[in-house]
Amino acid sequence: MTVRLTVAQALVRFLAAQYSERDGIEQRLIPGCFGIFGHGNVAGVAQALLETAESGDLPYHLARNEQGMVHAAVGYSRMRNRLQAMACTASIGPGSTNMLTGAALATTNRIPVLLLPSDIFATRVASPVLQELEQPSGYDVSVNDAFRPLSRFFDRVWRPEQLPSALLGAMRVLTDPAETGAATIALPQDVQAEAHDWPDELFAKRVWHIPRPVPEPAALARAAAIISSARRPLLVAGGGVHYSEAGDALRRFAEATGIPVADTQAGKGALLWDHPQAVGGVGSTGSPVANALAREADVVIGVGTRYSDFTTASRTAFQNPDVRFVNVNIAAFDAAKHAGSTLVADARAALDALVDAVEGYRVDDAYTAAHRAHTREWNQVVDQAVHLGHAPLPAQTEVLGALNEEMDTRDVVVQAAGSMPGDLQMLWRARDAKQYHVEYAYSCMGYEIAGALGVKMAAPDREVFALVGDGSYLMMSQELVTAVSEGIKLNVVIVENRGFASIGALSESLGSQRFGTAYRYRNPETGQLDGDVLPVDLAANAASLGADVIRVRTIEEFRAALARSRASDRTTAIHIETDPLAPVPSSESWWDVPVSEVAQLMSTNQARKTYEAHKAEQRPLLRPSGAPGSEEGSP
Repeated sequence: MTVRLTVAQALVRFLAAQYSERDGIEQRLIPGCFGIFGHGNVAGVAQALLETAESGDLPYHLARNEQGMVHAAVGYSRMRNRLQAMACTASIGPGSTNMLTGAALATTNRIPVLLLPSDIFATRVASPVLQELEQPSGYDVSVNDAFRPLSRFFDRVWRPEQLPSALLGAMRVLTDPAETGAATIALPQDVQAEAHDWPDELFAKRVWHIPRPVPEPAALARAAAIISSARRPLLVAGGGVHYSEAGDALRRFAEATGIPVADTQAGKGALLWDHPQAVGGVGSTGSPVANALAREADVVIGVGTRYSDFTTASRTAFQNPDVRFVNVNIAAFDAAKHAGSTLVADARAALDALVDAVEGYRVDDAYTAAHRAHTREWNQVVDQAVHLGHAPLPAQTEVLGALNEEMDTRDVVVQAAGSMPGDLQMLWRARDAKQYHVEYAYSCMGYEIAGALGVKMAAPDREVFALVGDGSYLMMSQELVTAVSEGIKLNVVIVENRGFASIGALSESLGSQRFGTAYRYRNPETGQLDGDVLPVDLAANAASLGADVIRVRTIEEFRAALARSRASDRTTAIHIETDPLAPVPSSESWWDVPVSEVAQLMSTNQARKTYEAHKAEQRPLLRPSGAPGSEEGSP
């Protein structure tokens, strides 16, 4: 039997029938669709969504910015541990290319999203159409080809007959934990509205089973042998621990072996902050405790981490000349990094297997006592930083500390860019596996409010706090309107420091004297942007977008405002100004940002000397990870 539908109608009906399953729990794979309609999709996907509006088969959410809606989809999927993926539809040309940044963010973070950019006419009957990019080298090229390197799957449906294979290919990638990321199906606007006779089975309920690959026995034995030989091991927990719901397995492994556990930005909360084996973030913005352990570690066990430059301190974190890596990852691409002993498997399955495989192994009591003593010292530094009493404006660390202390265990903080991710990884005390949501693979300014919208949609029973700096707020705050229109309550904390605090501090450290990093009038005397501060009122802007606004100046007022915001059922923004020059504790680590090799400025020349000293500590991390004294490779 067949049913006659347009391509867009068939697309919507197919998506509504897709389900995912893991550990016996079944749920809708595509629970909804974000979209902004234009001439490219208003007669196609929009019409199809209208026909299903009453049934609720594929709920539609009107976004205000195409990049923002992809960020919201990422926030949603990450909160659901990648078991669900939202769809995003946009019109031809700029509407679709606005999603490119979101596609890059999703794929970099290994988060599934389904992107449905509209495209030029397949028939070319009216070419060049409005917003079409003409390429003399080929008429089949459109702006949507820019999605190809940013997507884990890309296809363009030139004919209705191509839709089923494109849809199945996209679903495969969305549900493959090793290959996931943005899946993009470009839809020519004339094809969207074209009718076709579809087989009924295309729209039958289809369940995509999310696998938990178990470790290959020989690889498990190699990994166990290396771990059992370690005297100063360190485990680095990445986002894969969360996505595989391996927190309990990680805790059992840490308690059985005594191995200390550091975390990445995506992995924070994998082991709660007050667990005896937890040593905080590792790398450029990590804790001195974890970084001291990393420098001396003879075995590093990476679980679900992609080893970004911040995690490895640009490959200066691991200084032991004999350091070996055991990499547990569902993706072979990440498992093979740093010439590690690869254990390609689901994180939970691998950790459960490792507990048995290393039975009887435990680190020395002296090793444990040393890092616990260092942790106690560091906790005192953190307490000091978050209760600094800085004046006349509070320090950013005090704002973060107050928020951390006032939030309930199940509340979620959402952040992404600027100086706050570094301060958060260093200072935040995660009391729940899902409390800490910082996007730091792409570190995309503007993710905060849009991402928080997706988080709240995925977890309506949790209070969600979007923590956004003035720079990020100015880049993308439009999804406040979406939250208001949908009745989705967000708590938004706007931290104003009148410029780019993170890049300002980085600029100064590189000898560039904070050039171009402050929001100022152009000074007619100097010709530079170093005049008076601009009269920008972000709180008034938030109010104009429909949010309730609370302005505060002190930490005491901030704490009271948090309580008011929590008690409200409306989206509320709290505005507080901080001192961008207030002190922050040192991570005792480094990040590789090149400094000009020649310069007229003394500050730059001095920064170059410091840079070269750090560069000398970088390591290739290519030593084979066989048994002690062996040169055997492990992949």
